[in-house]
Amino acid sequence: MPKPLALDFDPIARADELWERRWGKVPSMAAITSVMRAHQILLARVDAVVKPYGLTFARYEALVLLTFSRSGELALSKIGERLMVHPTSVTNTVDRLERAGLVARRPNPLDGRGVLAAITERGRQVVERATRELVAVEFGMDGYDADACREVFELLRPLRVAAGDFAPPAGEGPDRERA
Repeated sequence: MPKPLALDFDPIARADELWERRWGKVPSMAAITSVMRAHQILLARVDAVVKPYGLTFARYEALVLLTFSRSGELALSKIGERLMVHPTSVTNTVDRLERAGLVARRPNPLDGRGVLAAITERGRQVVERATRELVAVEFGMDGYDADACREVFELLRPLRVAAGDFAPPAGEGPDRERA
């Protein structure tokens, strides 16, 4: 796929200037627009790596989550909770992974109505190969060193806490002062 021609200006910076002229200074507009564009760029990069394995990044994440579990299997509800996605998305993801032979479904013996997704040996092989490739391209973050990646993580953490993704340890929260 040909790379789009680069503009000779930063369209987000230009939008920020125009926004300020019309509605006043709102730094959060440029920040959210940059985050959304970064999401598009990073998702395209990681999806390009996992596509040859018949995966999307969302399916890759589900496989990785299964490899992290002691038994290699988790309840679909637990997958949704850990990946922070809607149950319908989990069902769709597991359906596709199952059709590809990367996971198998089985009844949850602890919950008569529940279903477990279990990673198959083929799924383990695919996730190992895809992981090596993603690590080699630094998950698309190759323009950043380890300190910058940690800083990005820390800058976005208060947003995630405020959204209720998780309860931070005592003394840490969206209103804490930054060091």
